[in-house]
Amino acid sequence: TGADSIYVMIFTLITAFLIAYIVGKYLKIDSKVATLIGVGTAICGGSAIAAAAPVIDADDKEIAYSISTIFLFNVAAVFIFPALGHLLRMSNEGFGIWAGTAINDTSSVVAAAFSYSDVSGKLATIVKLTRTLFIIPITLVLAIYYAKKITSSKTTRNELETAYGEVENPKQESGFSFVKIFPWFVIGFLAAAIINTTGILDAGISAFLGKTGKFMIIMAMTAIGLNTNIKKLIANGTKPIVLGLCCWMSIAVVSIIVQRFMNQM
Repeated sequence: TGADSIYVMIFTLITAFLIAYIVGKYLKIDSKVATLIGVGTAICGGSAIAAAAPVIDADDKEIAYSISTIFLFNVAAVFIFPALGHLLRMSNEGFGIWAGTAINDTSSVVAAAFSYSDVSGKLATIVKLTRTLFIIPITLVLAIYYAKKITSSKTTRNELETAYGEVENPKQESGFSFVKIFPWFVIGFLAAAIINTTGILDAGISAFLGKTGKFMIIMAMTAIGLNTNIKKLIANGTKPIVLGLCCWMSIAVVSIIVQRFMNQM
């Protein structure tokens, strides 16, 4: 079912990352924050940010800025999208694909789409789960990019040391290890998906493990919230919020345009 929306997803993914890069550069936002907001907008909100953060070596402050920004638009989407859908007279199928490809977090997708109709809700959920699978290739690409970036940085430092002697604050001399940065959770994700698909596990055990996983995610998100200073976030977080808004609006518009174009073909 998710294959029907794959073209829309590809365009929204590309749009999210391009806007995050361009607007992030224009607003002079830290590249890691821009990357996390782009990943969160493109794929699956807080889960994607939590997955990408260790890959790009983001700190707690950068994670908190990104997740807070994404969650702000998640809440807004639950109220705005159904209203816009009715205003634009979208079909149940059209709204389901729109919500599944343009709203960040899975919970917000489900809430917004089911408030529109049951048909929209079911379709949006499947589309969103398909979209979430992009977390695997995107995280791998980030890991490779970050590995090359660090390798390039070390090469430059070595050249400076050769030309001018030892530089200040030298880092470890050892070469960069891809093993240290590889997102090993991807292997666990694939293994769990395969096991669950084969039906080896009892349905009760599978459901229990699923609920346990959700509880652990809630604990992780709560921990990030407890480490977030709201006053500082409001004082220093204007630019990330603007970036998040630009990414969010862009993929919402692109999703509609691609759907309209496909319907005319």
